[in-house]
Amino acid sequence: MNTLPVLRPDRLPLLPAAGALVAGWLSLTPSLLPRDAVFQGLLAAVSALLGYGVFAAIGWALYAFGLRLTAARQRLFWRIFVGTAIVGTGAMLWLAHVWQQEQRVNVGMPQASGADPFVALLVAAAVFAVLLVVSRAVRALAAWVGRQIARVLPAKAAAALGLVIVLWVSFAFVNDVAVGRVAERLDGSFALVNDEFAADTAPPTMAEVSAGQGSAVSWQSLGRQGRIFIANTPNEADIAEFFARNNLDESEVVQPIRVYVGTGTTEVGIEATLTQRVDTAVAELKRTGAFERKVLNVATGTGRGWVNENQARALEYLWGGDTATVSVQYSHLPSWMSYLVDAQRARETGRALFDAVYDYWSTLPETERPKLVVSGESLGSYGSEGAFTGASDLAARTDGALWVGPTANNELWQGFTEQREGESPVYLPVYGGGETVRFSADGIAWPGEDAWAAPRVGYLQHANDPVTWLDFGATFTRPDFLREDRGPGVPAQMVWLPVITTLQLAVDQLASVVPAGQGHEFGQAPVYAWAEILPPETWPQSATESLAEWLAELRLSDLGSTSSSE
Repeated sequence: MNTLPVLRPDRLPLLPAAGALVAGWLSLTPSLLPRDAVFQGLLAAVSALLGYGVFAAIGWALYAFGLRLTAARQRLFWRIFVGTAIVGTGAMLWLAHVWQQEQRVNVGMPQASGADPFVALLVAAAVFAVLLVVSRAVRALAAWVGRQIARVLPAKAAAALGLVIVLWVSFAFVNDVAVGRVAERLDGSFALVNDEFAADTAPPTMAEVSAGQGSAVSWQSLGRQGRIFIANTPNEADIAEFFARNNLDESEVVQPIRVYVGTGTTEVGIEATLTQRVDTAVAELKRTGAFERKVLNVATGTGRGWVNENQARALEYLWGGDTATVSVQYSHLPSWMSYLVDAQRARETGRALFDAVYDYWSTLPETERPKLVVSGESLGSYGSEGAFTGASDLAARTDGALWVGPTANNELWQGFTEQREGESPVYLPVYGGGETVRFSADGIAWPGEDAWAAPRVGYLQHANDPVTWLDFGATFTRPDFLREDRGPGVPAQMVWLPVITTLQLAVDQLASVVPAGQGHEFGQAPVYAWAEILPPETWPQSATESLAEWLAELRLSDLGSTSSSE
């Protein structure tokens, strides 16, 4: 086969071009969430390059066995290909636009622009051309190295060795130089973002929070997300007002405790170790009187240290402020980046923090211990799970758990889901009859047999949440959520496609901002969940709806983002 010019991405062999076209078409099929035009273009370009590569390998094999087309047939098939490409691409872009609009209606999103298909096509063509040039440059370099080696080795061995050498060097460059440098720069950049300090925002004065009166933790050391979390601590008066409006006894309302320890730095300018951060957190819990409260919530945050206010506030209001919530930061990176490069740190932090809290909590007389619960969302749920070995361990060492939007890598979640009862769907499984662990999509309905015994462990998850279903096992195996009956929000037109479905789910995580109740957005569902998992004896169920509305209307501090994408 003739060597193709590196800088002419318009020069394509017939079979690889067909593979690229078909793969690009398939990427236009629906996935869990709507995609905007730019992300669709990127997805199509990457899919097309993979299709090109697969069919190029097939073409090489056919050529090696002497199977090739005559010049006349080449011209005929090229005419057929061009006509099919024009008509087929137009039809697929139109279908994709229709599917996307239907999906937007189903999840409550505004309609997309009619220009989206054209934007996606332009982005796909441009990115594909760049990727193809890079791929050909690597191949050309491999061929050159092979020719140099052929001076001392047989030609076939030299070609294979040349390819191996270039691929190894390319991988080393990308992994150690490009990715390493970029990751280092990004980590430094996000560390600067983490340290951003609003000089006009005064540190708290109350003793019940970190960086407040008597705290050994400085306001600046909390980091951006830590300051947001502390600044948003509910006021005792606000909780009392809610109680009064709902005919609850506001006389027992107290100021909630919030403890947060950022990555910060030690006095000599070195980032605090995990042990130092955990020890500081426990010391803060003791200082604030957290172990004397009715409920102690050990919350694991997401990548940058974000803790979902909807989870923390729900528990605080539910228990009249007689609660303490503690969290320790483990990364500067956004959640999706942290998930890729240092997810293990989330588990190490979740385990270390819970174990340290539990060790001290266990020394208290049983009648004087607060109810001990754990919580986390997304990567935070992954980290929080790291402290436990299973349902029996959770039941033995906690008084309940709420994990929201679990990732596909959550180990306990995987086990509970795989061992679900036969008739229960993967998006709403029933494990062990629901005796301890249950699943819900809205925090209200928790399928299971008989009454839900305490302690209760609850997972909130949506059938169309790509964070929960992005399992790399889906690359070559049809996942259960597409093999079984579809859950709410999963498009009927979505089909499993090897490799491409995994790419679609990855893009879904980055490309879609959806309303509460869809995807990875859970709104006030944690209010209903905590009211089921850990309700006070005096809490009337009629107050739960009122609390959800109350919390939805609260204005939170604008020190930074309060999104789970953090």
